[in-house]
Amino acid sequence: MGTTNLNISVIDKRMLKQSEAASYTGLPIKHFKTACPVRPVELKQGTLLWDRRDIDLWIDDVKSGLVTDTRETILDRLG
Repeated sequence: MGTTNLNISVIDKRMLKQSEAASYTGLPIKHFKTACPVRPVELKQGTLLWDRRDIDLWIDDVKSGLVTDTRETILDRLG
């Protein structure tokens, strides 16, 4: 029986759409919108993207206990 080789090249994207960023964090989009303090970047007009590195830093801060949400920071993210 013959053999087949499959070459796959995967490029990890640094910038993520909102749905991808939410999936990356393991949160539903509605929770991601309210929980994530990372501000999106508009690289192309009308297209908001989240930087994976910034999301990683936020998650690291949450894990270390450095993130403490106040009423003002939560309202700022919602508005």
